[in-house]
Parts: sequence; C-alpha cells; structure tokens
Amino acid sequence: MSEDTRVGAALGRLDRAIETLTQSIEKRQTRDLSVKALQDDLQRMTKERSELTGSLEKQKLRAEKLEGANAEVSRRLGAAMESVRAVLDRHGG
Repeated sequence: MSEDTRVGAALGRLDRAIETLTQSIEKRQTRDLSVKALQDDLQRMTKERSELTGSLEKQKLRAEKLEGANAEVSRRLGAAMESVRAVLDRHGG
C-alpha cells in the first residue's frame, strides 16, 4: 500500500470519525434542549399548581362563609315563619 493510499484511508477514517462526532454532538444538543424544555414545563406547572392551590384555599374560605350565611338566613327564615304562624294563630288565621 502506497503512502498516498494510506493517507487517503486515514483521511477517510478521520472524516467518518468527525461526522460521527458531529452527529453525537447534535443528538446531545437536542437532548439538552428537550431536558431544558421539560425543566421549564415543570417549573411552570409547579408555579401554576401553587397558584391553583392558593385559589382553591380562597374558594374554600368563601364557600365556608357562604355556608355560614346560608345557615343564618335559614335560621332567620324559620324564626320569621314561626312568628307569622304565631300571629295567624292568635288572630284566627
């Protein structure tokens, strides 16, 4: 094998090695971008979860207040109905 043939073969191997390395780098960059995107999504979802938890707590407090108000209104309506019945009973109604 001549010197030129050996150099040509070595250059061919070097070109293939560089191409393989380039492909590996591109794959790694793609994976890194995917990981970064997933990390960004996770951070966004964690923030949204925190906001939703806060909102849920506010709505729970509001619901408890409404339940309390509802109970008070029901109690007052019951008392008013009893008063109306008592008045009707006294006046023969």
